Amino acid sequence: MTEYALITGASKGIGKSIALLLAKAGYNLLVVARSASALEELSSQIQKEYPIEVSYLAIDLSDPVASEMVSKWCSSKTSALTILVNNAGFGLWGPFADLPLAEQMNMLHLNVSTVIELSHHLLPLLKQQKQSYILNVASTAAYQALPTLSIYAATKTFVLNFSRAIRYELRDSSVSVSCLSPGPTDTAFASRAGLDVFADLAEKFNMTPEAVAQAGLKGMFSKKAEIIPGFTNKVSSFFARHMPKAVVERVGAGLYKK
Repeated sequence: MTEYALITGASKGIGKSIALLLAKAGYNLLVVARSASALEELSSQIQKEYPIEVSYLAIDLSDPVASEMVSKWCSSKTSALTILVNNAGFGLWGPFADLPLAEQMNMLHLNVSTVIELSHHLLPLLKQQKQSYILNVASTAAYQALPTLSIYAATKTFVLNFSRAIRYELRDSSVSVSCLSPGPTDTAFASRAGLDVFADLAEKFNMTPEAVAQAGLKGMFSKKAEIIPGFTNKVSSFFARHMPKAVVERVGAGLYKK
């Protein structure tokens, strides 16, 4: 197989699990994350187990010039890009007025601008393929406003709606766009966000990164618009969309109260 997949945020969690599954399926990999050592370890692991090519780029995707650098690097590696997985992102927990603005803007850039920029830069390559895919990773937070996770939830709402919109625009092309919206997952997200209150909830409802990745890729290859892994997450997202917004916001505020 000569097809390549580009995966951001690939050094751990869902991104790493997606990389391993695609390697097993025979895709050559271009993996991107901040940690060079973690990427080197991942690349070494994959090349020992699977007869594919792996290249990695250690870069902070929240840097305003990073997306263009990644796109040029990707184009220099292959003209056969068939999968783009926009997985990089993080959250911040706390009242909007209390969190440092610079950190919130950094999150906004990574969660939103990077997805836009990489998609725009790499669509010409993806369109050249007989069949190609974009998988954008959002969250069940995309389906509601969440006090104390206000900007994070808003960025994921953007990712979801952006994915659906460009999916429609590309409906007559070779590019299929899907959005993966996981709920609580056993990753470093909660600690990175400072979400200590989430520990008790996570123990009850966490899915493994492997299970989320499997659901995401299955849905992507099936050309599903939205992928919500796990029965509990499907139910909670359904009620978030159909219950009065004031009720949903009050429940969310209670769950994530700081």
